[in-house]
Amino acid sequence: MEDRALAHLREWVGRTRADEDVIAARHARLMAATVDYPAGHEIADGAVLPALWHWIYFLEAQPPAALGHDGHPARGDFLPPVPLPHRMWAGGRIEMPRPIVIGSRVRRSSQVLRVDHKQGKSGDLIFVTVAHEISTLDGERLLREEHDIVYTAATARAQPAPAPAAPLPGMLAGPRIVPDPVLLFRYSALTFNGHRIHYDLDYCRWVERYENLVVHGPLNATLLARHAESISGRRLLRFDYRLLAPAFVGDTLALEARAESGWAALRMLRGDGVCCAEATAHFAP
Repeated sequence: MEDRALAHLREWVGRTRADEDVIAARHARLMAATVDYPAGHEIADGAVLPALWHWIYFLEAQPPAALGHDGHPARGDFLPPVPLPHRMWAGGRIEMPRPIVIGSRVRRSSQVLRVDHKQGKSGDLIFVTVAHEISTLDGERLLREEHDIVYTAATARAQPAPAPAAPLPGMLAGPRIVPDPVLLFRYSALTFNGHRIHYDLDYCRWVERYENLVVHGPLNATLLARHAESISGRRLLRFDYRLLAPAFVGDTLALEARAESGWAALRMLRGDGVCCAEATAHFAP
């Protein structure tokens, strides 16, 4: 990528936007049903919103004319107009100093932090990092997140095949999840995510060149965060995660974790042994 083109994209650094939303209990209950949240956990006004469920709020609604060919909002408004055709949710870092309470009205402010260029094995990569901060209307910070988005020119088939992950000492086996098209459809609906790799099999195979429908990266992160809370019994204070390889419909996804005092390391393995997501969780005392 030419320096002039990269400099143009960096003109978006510092761009901001803000929004308000109600952490509606009905929406949270739909999420609980979608991810089969354990029975007995209260999903009602006044309860704490489970970790990473904030992604089902502050939804962006664009008319069809404002969408790109992949179903995402077209670039060049808040996010820079990166010319590389394929985009993925790459990972992030989330701090949660205070719980988000179901039923409350909250504010989110967002800012483009960085635009970086890297040369990968399959060509140019552009990383865009966006910061989000959720606070009460009185200004008390509840959550701060840095979200990494990666853009590439290479289709999935053109990228190097990942190798199976090596066993890690102390990792204990957790639940196994087999995502199906209904799970992907419901999560797409809950997050108003129009990306076609999650529901359009022809687009998935012939345009993006994936072997099957792709499980949402944030859904993988949410499942890891839930496993972290289940093994600790405590609320998350920080959650750092990386999405390393796609997970597909019909595959068996195995969760693993190693818990220490106050923190845990986690990962999600596909049926072929490839690690598709890894995370580090830190817990409240």
